[in-house]
Amino acid sequence: MGRHVFLTGPPGVGKTTLIQKASEALKSSGVPVDGFYTQEVRQGGRRIGFDVVTLSGLRGPLSRVGAAPPPGTRECRVGQYVVDLTSFEQLALPVLDAGAGPRVCVIDEVGKMELFSRPFLQAVRQALAAPGTVVLGTIPVPKGKPLAFVEEIRSRADVQVVSVTKENRNHLLPDIVRSVQSGGK
Repeated sequence: MGRHVFLTGPPGVGKTTLIQKASEALKSSGVPVDGFYTQEVRQGGRRIGFDVVTLSGLRGPLSRVGAAPPPGTRECRVGQYVVDLTSFEQLALPVLDAGAGPRVCVIDEVGKMELFSRPFLQAVRQALAAPGTVVLGTIPVPKGKPLAFVEEIRSRADVQVVSVTKENRNHLLPDIVRSVQSGGK
């Protein structure tokens, strides 16, 4: 049993919803929780991008369809989405600070867009190594060429990977909360 818990599954299966419910349950039982999740942004019924939202409620763009990158930055693109690395790092990095003491650190998600950020990779590694920190995160299902850092997380001995499906998603919450509270013990 791993100390850290990462959810995986196809897009839209309910990983972020489970993360949000688990975060609320942990907070209400007195567990310190910090971190971020990503949320789809829709306009006129179309997905136009994703925002990064911290558990304290701060929000900023992670990516937008066809947006130009901020001046003076390299373009990081995943399909039709242009990633706003500056916005992502300003919101995500402070909540991943490994020096914050014992807590649950929510990282939704460790995916292609987020992996353009080298400081993010370092912050995730530090959170995974920090004594007393339990990471509750999400990783994508492997498809095509595997993402090296995602596979590194998936293969760690201290990581429990939970596959979320439409069939099991409504029954996983108590197990996830229990695993995170026990830190894999």
